[in-house]
Amino acid sequence: MPGAGAPEYFVPVNTLRTAHTADLTASELAAVRALLDDAFDGDFSDADWAHTVGGVHALVHDGSGALLAHGSVTQRRAVHDGRTLRVGYVEAVAVRADVRRTGLGGQVMGALERVITAAYDLGALSASSDGAPLYTARGWTEWSGPFAAYGPAGTIALPADEDPPYLFPALVARGLDATRTLLFDWRDGDLL
Repeated sequence: MPGAGAPEYFVPVNTLRTAHTADLTASELAAVRALLDDAFDGDFSDADWAHTVGGVHALVHDGSGALLAHGSVTQRRAVHDGRTLRVGYVEAVAVRADVRRTGLGGQVMGALERVITAAYDLGALSASSDGAPLYTARGWTEWSGPFAAYGPAGTIALPADEDPPYLFPALVARGLDATRTLLFDWRDGDLL
């Protein structure tokens, strides 16, 4: 609502903020979790939440402070062709239902891509069929080579129906060979 003397066409401005999990308050984290529970139709597990925290979050709020969009990037390890890579893994990208397709997902991804470019060897993410167009439009590419995970008992082949990860394009050119396996670190819940 416009304040006294504000033009009738005044629109509150959305703000984009990046912050480490340690810098978010309990109420901010609760708002993120609520957004994710809603955006994923109740299919956002405690393991998914554990993957979301511990890194850098990108949050978009409206002029009244309501959370509109979120994404985070956390560190993972991968091994490719004999070398260990620091991976900035994108997690929990979501936009509130009533403001989807308004560019907020792109704002979140832009902030996360900046973090990945500055701090990691490789950017990666797992995409749903609904989310994939956002990433491919930004130049993320689906990994065409084999991929697996290191498990407690050694290398674990991922299920045949597991969608391949998407990789950040500027980093794919750093010598990744799609004929070689990309091995991700083990974690509870979804491995990718």
